[in-house]
Amino acid sequence: MENRKVESAQDLVVWQKSHELVQEIFSLTRKFPKREHTSLAESLRQAALPLPIAIAHGFNKRGKKNKIHYYHQALNSIEEIRYRTVLAQDLGFLKQDNPLQENCGAIERMLKRLIRSVASAPDRGI
Repeated sequence: MENRKVESAQDLVVWQKSHELVQEIFSLTRKFPKREHTSLAESLRQAALPLPIAIAHGFNKRGKKNKIHYYHQALNSIEEIRYRTVLAQDLGFLKQDNPLQENCGAIERMLKRLIRSVASAPDRGI
C-alpha cells in the first residue's frame, strides 16, 4: 500500500467511504415508494449528509478536542443511519441483505481508530 501525505479530508479513506455511503443511500432511497420520498427516504438522506461533512470539519479543526468532537458527531450520524436503515428494512423498503449496515460498521471502526489516533497524538494545535 502506498503511503502518501494526507492533505485534505478527501484523502482520508474514512471520508471516501462516507461519501460512497451517502451516494449509496441516495441511490437506494430513490427506489422507495413515492409516499415515502418526503418522510423516511428524506430522513435517511438527512442522516447521511452530515457524516462526511463532520469528518471534513474534524480534519480541518485545530486541537485534539475539536477534532474528536467532530469525529464523534460523525459517529452519531452512523447511529442515525443505522436506525433509519433498520426501520426501512422492517417496513420492506430496503432488502434485508443491503450493504448499508456493513458499510456503517466499517466506517464506525475507521472513525474509532481515527479518534484513538488523534487522542494519543501530542496536541500541537493540529
